[in-house]
Amino acid sequence: MTAENEREIYHKLEAMKEIRNKTITLERLKRSILNEVRSGDQEGRCLAQYKREMELLQQEKMSHVEELRQIHADINAMETVIKQTEESMGRKLSTASRLHEDYRPLKAEVDLLRRQCLGLDRLPDLHEEEGSPITPDRFPAAPRAFLAPAPRKPPPPPPAFRQQPPPMKSCLSCHQQIHRNAPICPLCKAKSRSRNPKKPKKK
Repeated sequence: MTAENEREIYHKLEAMKEIRNKTITLERLKRSILNEVRSGDQEGRCLAQYKREMELLQQEKMSHVEELRQIHADINAMETVIKQTEESMGRKLSTASRLHEDYRPLKAEVDLLRRQCLGLDRLPDLHEEEGSPITPDRFPAAPRAFLAPAPRKPPPPPPAFRQQPPPMKSCLSCHQQIHRNAPICPLCKAKSRSRNPKKPKKK
């Protein structure tokens, strides 16, 4: 074997060795590529599922957003209704209070005329009426001076019933005319007392 043949064989051996090493590296790279592709495809399938789940969540979110919008709209509408009802209630109660200011002295006058002229009992108060929605404390008490106005002079009774008017005195609390011997004022319920109490007789 000549030296030239030996060098050729040596180069072939070196080439085979290099080819073998590179082939091993190539196979390793090929397996890595296949593994990464398979793993990437698996991740892609998972990603598609995640995106579908996200779409469903977005749809559910929008449905809740619409529900919340409707709830807020209902709340705003109810607040408007409540405000209007409160204003209406206030107006009606204010009107009732003003009417009661006219009713109270007129009733006191009628009760006084009924008692003095006809000997009748007073008319029932509003809270004493059967089925009345008014409670005793519904309207604030009026000042004593305006509880009952000075009675108008009643028309004279028929001659057959003409009689001398009973002796009267002025109530020290509400200043209205009441019977001289009345122990309690029928208008303001204050205890009646004489301005000039009788002095005890000396023995």
